[in-house]
Amino acid sequence: MTKYLTLAAFGWLTLTGTLHFAVDVVSHHLRGKHVPGPQTTLYYGLHSAFALGQVLFGMMCLWTVRRHPDMLRDPAIVMFSVAGAGAWLALTVLVMDYWEPKLNAGIFAVLLAVAIAAEHVRA
Repeated sequence: MTKYLTLAAFGWLTLTGTLHFAVDVVSHHLRGKHVPGPQTTLYYGLHSAFALGQVLFGMMCLWTVRRHPDMLRDPAIVMFSVAGAGAWLALTVLVMDYWEPKLNAGIFAVLLAVAIAAEHVRA
């Protein structure tokens, strides 16, 4: 069960990062929602880095979970994952106006906490 919780946490991160990129970067660009300028460049840069960082981190962790299902027993991986969750939560709270990224990062943090707790109870 702990493997599935870990897969759910990092799968959620990958899915929401992909959807965030599709909605906030690709669809805004295709619809021409922002006029060219420095503010638009900052908007696209922030959202691209945020979303693609989630996708990359999530995919790396999904790959690692497939090879090592008990990876959350390693304290370094736990600290790195918790730091990532904290960073994404901080970015959404401090920089982004939308509530959806805040919810998605919060769900990831909760799923990660449950997966870590389940892994340590099992050990």
